Order: sequence, then C-alpha cells, then structure tokens
Amino acid sequence: MELTLLTSPASAVLLPILIFFARVFDVTLGTVRIIFIARGKKYLAPLLGFVETFVWIVVVSQIVKSINGIWAFVGYAAGFAAGTLVGMYVEDRLAIGTLIVRTILAGDVHPLVQRLHTTGYGVTCVPGEGAQGPVTVVYTVIKRKDIQAVMTIIHDLHPHAFLSIEQVQTAQAGVFPVASSGSRLRFLAKRK
Repeated sequence: MELTLLTSPASAVLLPILIFFARVFDVTLGTVRIIFIARGKKYLAPLLGFVETFVWIVVVSQIVKSINGIWAFVGYAAGFAAGTLVGMYVEDRLAIGTLIVRTILAGDVHPLVQRLHTTGYGVTCVPGEGAQGPVTVVYTVIKRKDIQAVMTIIHDLHPHAFLSIEQVQTAQAGVFPVASSGSRLRFLAKRK
C-alpha cells in the first residue's frame, strides 16, 4: 500500500504521527480483545482481532519502508504504550463482566443484607469463624458496572468491613437489579 503523502519531505514528521495514532488504535483494540476473550465474548473477540491485525500490518509496512527514521520507531513504541492505557480506559468504561463481592463481618449483618436486598442484589450469608470469633461471610454476585453502588452500601453500614472481590467466569443464575428500575428484580434462568 503506497501512500504518496508519506513519500514527501513532510513524511519525516507525518509518518511517526500517523504510526503513533494507528498504533494507539490497534493496541486499544488488542487490549479490549484480550479482555473480551477473558470475559467469554467469543464473537466479538475475533472481529476485533481481524481489525487489529489489519491495522498492525499497514503500520509495520510503513515502518519498514522508512527504516532509516528513528522517529517512526519512537511513534510505534509510544503508540503501543498509549494504546495500552487507552484500551484499559475503554475496558473500564465498558465494565463488562460479573464480580463476586465477599464481605466478612463480625456482629449483626441484617442491615447490610436488607439494604442489598431492597436495592435489588442477591445475597447469600454463611456463618464462619474468624481470628477474633464468629463472623458472617456475605456474598453477592453483581454486574461489574454496579461495583461502586455496592461498595457504597457496604461502607455506609460497615466502614471497616473486610472485602474481597473476584471476577466470575460464569454465573448460571442469580438476582440482579434491572438497569431501568432499581426496585424490580430480574431473575436469570438456569442454562441447560
């Protein structure tokens, strides 16, 4: 693919800039693609991979043509770094996935359980034994986009609660708030 614009004297400046932005674009796609693979989005990941690879091939072919310009290499490396940051930002904004929030509390957990239930979240409680006596482990499986709301509820009622949060690969059934109405609950049917 011969680009006449890139063979002019301005290419010493223009080429590294174009390489930078193309690399930001393809690395962003690559970062999101990897996250889609980890989240089980098996139809979107290959599509992103195709576009990512196409852009990468075009960029590398332009670098090889201008092998004597160090700024093309700098643009390539800087685009990779910036694309990684942009990809993480995009993935964070998409908030794809499901999390399990595990809260370990001593004492009365009923206010927390009630508040999570009234907000539309499913809750499971398990009694346990902690280092300083009896505790209750409160589990709730949530959509990743709801993490701030759930953390606010927990910290409002138990500011020093011990928490752990993990990514869930698959959730077959559960109770999640409906996005359009926080008071209604949506029950996910079991997969067969």
